[in-house]
Amino acid sequence: MITADALTALLGAAVVLALLVIRTAVQELREPGSARREWACLRNRRAVVLGTATVLVLGAVGWAFTGPAAVPWAALAGLLATRISTSGR
Repeated sequence: MITADALTALLGAAVVLALLVIRTAVQELREPGSARREWACLRNRRAVVLGTATVLVLGAVGWAFTGPAAVPWAALAGLLATRISTSGR
């Protein structure tokens, strides 16, 4: 059963993810092709492994402390870790 805390966490993470998508869309309108460059991190094996490890570690630790409410934030942190690990290249 999904708790109210988990639903609140899911909503919060969905809002942050929506902001990232909107930001990407606006940049794509200004400069065509920028979205492909911005999300190229998802094709980088090292970055995806780092993001997956982040999700697993934060998800396990968060689950131990707060239960299922930590899972959406762990997934978002993994996505951001994936993007950050390839920025500046």
